[in-house]
Amino acid sequence: MNNYSLFLGKRFLILAGIVAIVYLLACISIWLGQNRLVFVPSKTIKTTPEDLGLSYQEVWILVSPDQPERLHGWWIPATSPKTGVLLYLHGNGENIGANVERAMEFHQLGLDVLLFDYRGYGQSEGKFPTETQVYQDAQAAWDYLVQQQDIPPQDIIVYGQSLGGAIAIDLAVKNPSIQGLILESTFTSMRDMVDHQGIYGLFPADLLLTQKFNSKSKVPALKMPILLIHGTDDPVVPAYMSQVLFDTITGSKQLFLVPDADHDNVATVAGKDYQQRIRHFIQLNPNSEPHIE
Repeated sequence: MNNYSLFLGKRFLILAGIVAIVYLLACISIWLGQNRLVFVPSKTIKTTPEDLGLSYQEVWILVSPDQPERLHGWWIPATSPKTGVLLYLHGNGENIGANVERAMEFHQLGLDVLLFDYRGYGQSEGKFPTETQVYQDAQAAWDYLVQQQDIPPQDIIVYGQSLGGAIAIDLAVKNPSIQGLILESTFTSMRDMVDHQGIYGLFPADLLLTQKFNSKSKVPALKMPILLIHGTDDPVVPAYMSQVLFDTITGSKQLFLVPDADHDNVATVAGKDYQQRIRHFIQLNPNSEPHIE
């Protein structure tokens, strides 16, 4: 082998070493910082219930005695006739200010609504959130309703949109006595989302994924009535994921697919039909047969 071949061989090894180091650093970065890829919080609240003409009360919820951070939220009391209480779990972006209009859809149906921010969002205290922490935050909000407001668990409906749907499913598994569960534009698991997005195909997702949100493995344990809502043109979370969840649920269930709706405009596109489906679900007999439309 001549000197030139040796030179090329050394250059190749050096280049391969650099690529391997860069790849390893990228893997470490994804493993350590993936919660910053999942959660997109904002501290600026742009809209309050007052802006929409809704009466409300500021709420501060202690996460737990061992975790002194407080969660900020809004209690939006129903006007009579009151039909129940709804715990609202929003998605991964912005904060409660971006969810007031959607929450108003439920308020108009006679529901008291508790809308709150996870740690790191809006005015809630705490550092950047993780999967474990948002589960804890949802439990704290649930405990606030049941223990401090003395609301019977069977009078509470839990609503989760997108990532909030995964949080709602985890909460429902731990608190099976809830009245019902509404899941809008949510996904099967973060692993499935990684496959769907495809941008991390070069990385060993099964080894690196720490924020799993594995709803698909949890829903078989749910026995309360469940309503799944999804836009058929959702570019973020494909509608087939709600179909998969629906097929996996063994209890009372409904699937409402909204033609031409995307990830965030389901209620707008569905119009009056959206509220009619919610109203029907609120009045749903827990022993009703599975239903799909």
